[in-house]
Amino acid sequence: MFDHRDALYSLDQHVPLQEKLCCAHDMVKESFPFVARIAITLYDTDTRTLKTYLHSSGDDDPLSHYETSIDNAPSLKEILEKGRPRVVNNLVTFENGKHEHTRRIGRHGYAASYTMPIFDSGIFVGFLFFNAREADVFSDKVLGQIDVYGHLIALMVVHELGTLGTLNAALQTAGHITHVRDPETGSHLDRMSRYSRLIAKELAGSYDLNDEYIERVFMFAPLHDIGKIGIPDDVLLKPGGLDRDEMATMMTHARKGRQMIDNILANFGLDALSDIDVLRNIAEFHHEAVNGSGYPDGMRGDEIPLEARIVAVADVFDALTSRRCYKEAWSNEDTFATLRQLAGEKLDRDCVDALISRQDEVESIQRRFQEMVYD
Repeated sequence: MFDHRDALYSLDQHVPLQEKLCCAHDMVKESFPFVARIAITLYDTDTRTLKTYLHSSGDDDPLSHYETSIDNAPSLKEILEKGRPRVVNNLVTFENGKHEHTRRIGRHGYAASYTMPIFDSGIFVGFLFFNAREADVFSDKVLGQIDVYGHLIALMVVHELGTLGTLNAALQTAGHITHVRDPETGSHLDRMSRYSRLIAKELAGSYDLNDEYIERVFMFAPLHDIGKIGIPDDVLLKPGGLDRDEMATMMTHARKGRQMIDNILANFGLDALSDIDVLRNIAEFHHEAVNGSGYPDGMRGDEIPLEARIVAVADVFDALTSRRCYKEAWSNEDTFATLRQLAGEKLDRDCVDALISRQDEVESIQRRFQEMVYD
């Protein structure tokens, strides 16, 4: 009675979404062996940017760590506008296409493509791609069956993102309280999360980071100071410098942040989410210093989780280049010079170098997310 093995058993287990995607791809290949790759791209509504997220093709990934404006992808933009999938049964011309992503796909030998838009209750989430190495394989009969797999995969993605969205909503609601009490700018979180993403993308090759990890850093970076909710007003809002006891109180926000996150995860039943330690580490360890002088644990160098080292650099850069009630904004040039001085002492050198190497993109983020000071 129990001899049958469920081929999609892993979809019910607590495994990363990447593993579930690969499992679904294995099932697709049993019926359609020509499908060589399934990939997912997410859409950032704030910047109208498409970002690579997951794929099932292992090391054969033509679009790793890639992003582009949807306005620079007119064929994908047309899919979104029509709200319907698109079939391209011959990609021979893509190698000489006008856009980098089409040329990359063509150079990797993909001969046909089926693209489905992903929606969540009518809200556009991103795109799902089925790529084949043979031309003219996506017939109407094939598409009728692949659509089932496509919607199954899309539901997995929407569920994962929805779960993360619930978590983010809970944490951001708490975080908003922090930033109403703490005289920071509302756009600080928009900027520093995107600086964090820039750093992670630049480090991806040398640290073997995938797009899912990079997206987690981007999503969780704004929650780094959530523990400040637990700091009394007479310390958090003190206009002058803090004395030793007050500084000791302020430093407890890192541990308080971790405790708050653990409580929220437990209360929402989300503590088993994959990569959730990225969030915990950002909240607890973003004030550690590579020379061991930071807090709360005095970690050194690589003992500090990479995501915490990334967020530390992004946070310091934005704090220095932003206007506050007690200081004027520093220029980017002066701030980069200071970061170089702090590299290898307080801040991770690779993370500093990564941010400095993306100066054009840093300036673009600053233009898009300008100061909005809470009164």
